[in-house]
Amino acid sequence: MDIRVTLDGRPVDATLNDSPAARDFAELLPLTLDLEDFHGTERVTDLPRKLDTSGAPEPAAAKVGDIAYYAPWGNLALFHQEGPAASADLLILGHLDVSADQLGRAERITVEAAS
Repeated sequence: MDIRVTLDGRPVDATLNDSPAARDFAELLPLTLDLEDFHGTERVTDLPRKLDTSGAPEPAAAKVGDIAYYAPWGNLALFHQEGPAASADLLILGHLDVSADQLGRAERITVEAAS
């Protein structure tokens, strides 16, 4: 699924995968969310509600640029460093085509359905 994303007002290429959680995330769009640092590895933000995690894909370790959902806390995570080992609690939703530096400094993200 193609989506339109801006980080601090700058457009970046992004896609969502076809998982149930990614489709549920797409139903929340459009969203504008403030980001904060988490352990120098990811930028995180709370979502308006928890996502459907049924039928989740096999766990995978997050890579730079991954858009992920941390199910226990119900938050969105954007990885600007390699993430921890694969965990069933962390669902990869998609990917941002952006530098680690730009993503690591991002303060605000806007996500919209592609037209």
